[in-house]
Amino acid sequence: MGIVHWDDIARHRAAKGEMDATRQQLGKAAGAVGIGVNRMRVAPGRLPTPPHSHGASEEIYYVLGGAGLAWQDEQVHEVRAGDCVIHRADEMEHTFIAGPDGLDCLVFGTRHPTEFGWLPRSGAVRIGWPWIEGRVDDPWDVEGEGPPLEVGDPAPRPPNIINIDEAERDVTRRRDTALLATDERSALAGFYWERLFPGALGAPPHCHSEEEEAFVMLDGDGTLGLWPSPVAASSSVREDVPVRAGHVVVRPPGSRVAHSFRAGPNGLTMLIYGTRKTNDVCWYPRSNKIFWRGLGVIGRIESLDYYDGEPDDDEEQA
Repeated sequence: MGIVHWDDIARHRAAKGEMDATRQQLGKAAGAVGIGVNRMRVAPGRLPTPPHSHGASEEIYYVLGGAGLAWQDEQVHEVRAGDCVIHRADEMEHTFIAGPDGLDCLVFGTRHPTEFGWLPRSGAVRIGWPWIEGRVDDPWDVEGEGPPLEVGDPAPRPPNIINIDEAERDVTRRRDTALLATDERSALAGFYWERLFPGALGAPPHCHSEEEEAFVMLDGDGTLGLWPSPVAASSSVREDVPVRAGHVVVRPPGSRVAHSFRAGPNGLTMLIYGTRKTNDVCWYPRSNKIFWRGLGVIGRIESLDYYDGEPDDDEEQA
């Protein structure tokens, strides 16, 4: 079904030198295919990772709690709850330094079959798991034995760090949306904070052919509606699944099952992450609409049986 609760997901701690963080692989547990969704708790005064950059992957961080510093290209910037930090591929070297109360973040990222990672302090170039010269030890060990990361005074926050209270808002009678990773700030994925008002339906039920979406419930409660396509109806049924704070929902591409969210009496607040694919096609089951997103065209179709209009082979042979 693609839904888990973060209270039920195992935690894995990695502590080496000045790095000390505990992670939960939420996306993997929910069946993500081409994206990652992790919860990352960084110990007070520690780093979650060495400073690094990705050649192909784009990372988006959302601060759930605590505070600290975002280290970016040798400058630091204060971060707090509600902040979104966007790192496009092949751009800034980055990590975090947790404050005295630690730092609790969600990390969303695109996955690529061949990824190029760069760790500037240890000089490690990582391609997939091994790093340059075919070494199979861990460059984190080299990082852990080195001197502490130098941190100066916090600098003014750059455009890739934005709080939900600072973001442009899109407010309708149904919802309040903070626009975080917009087209101007990110390249490979979009990211939004959204509050559905009590009883309201979010986006209409829909299903993507290429784009993958992940939703993290932050507050309130509601239902996840699942609407199978005519082809999938033989193996799936229409469902309404209860959701509450801490639930993580992943909708892989090509599932043939549309999804939607409706808020309960207390409203429903969530984070919405979705990849951007030029050739994605989106289907809306209630209206039989198809959206060819790369073309910017929406049309309505008639749903037919697989053999509709085909001649009867037995009659032809006769």
